[in-house]
Amino acid sequence: MSSLPPHERFGNLDYEAFQRMAGDSTLTPHERSGFPSELREGAESVIRTDIVAKLPVVALPGATVVDIGCGANPLTDSLIELCNRLGHRLTLVDSPEVLRHHRAKKSVTLVAGRFPDTPKLLSDLEGRCDAVLAYSVLQYTFKNMGVHAFVDAALTLLAPGGRLLLGDLPNASMRRRFLASEAGRRHHHAQTGEDENPPLMWPKLPAGEIDDAVIFGLLARARDAGFHAWLVPQDANLPMANRREDLICERP
Repeated sequence: MSSLPPHERFGNLDYEAFQRMAGDSTLTPHERSGFPSELREGAESVIRTDIVAKLPVVALPGATVVDIGCGANPLTDSLIELCNRLGHRLTLVDSPEVLRHHRAKKSVTLVAGRFPDTPKLLSDLEGRCDAVLAYSVLQYTFKNMGVHAFVDAALTLLAPGGRLLLGDLPNASMRRRFLASEAGRRHHHAQTGEDENPPLMWPKLPAGEIDDAVIFGLLARARDAGFHAWLVPQDANLPMANRREDLICERP
């Protein structure tokens, strides 16, 4: 196991890194999806409950669901089990290396590729999806290929009343606000064992990171394209709840 801290072990990841990690037998299922095991282990239930609360159609039978950048970890397994039980038509989108950890079934379709470079998926499911999920994915798109093409394509999949959840987005502005607060300083002291307050450089251009400007830009872009869009509060029990955002878009 690496002795590097989590922010270095799992920093600067991209599509190709996840391809390599998917075949690395030394990594745990959480680690091959880009998370320290200690951060995600045992959190699957609260995360799945939160996803279903934000995509309520997933709790109803017979929905058409797409999971973009699904990964191969206990959370994915839990969502597959739920969709199978409720008779959903589930499509999992990720690299071929990641999808080798899953098996296609009558109700589960595997689409290999880097979304939105998946033309058949887009043509087959345009305007037909009740729920589209991209969980802990958009930040890697932001660093390497830009978010607008990704979000625009995901929105085209939605049926009337369908929802897109862009979940678990790390927000650099939210993180700075938290660390500048008394609660954030206590958190920093507890995590580091040091008395010094966390270093803050603010204002600062967060190169390569999602911040308030990116989040609000996506919100406005979706609304201008004719979709409802909301930022929603975070359950305090979610991992990294003090620095993450969820953006929900809905086709009226």
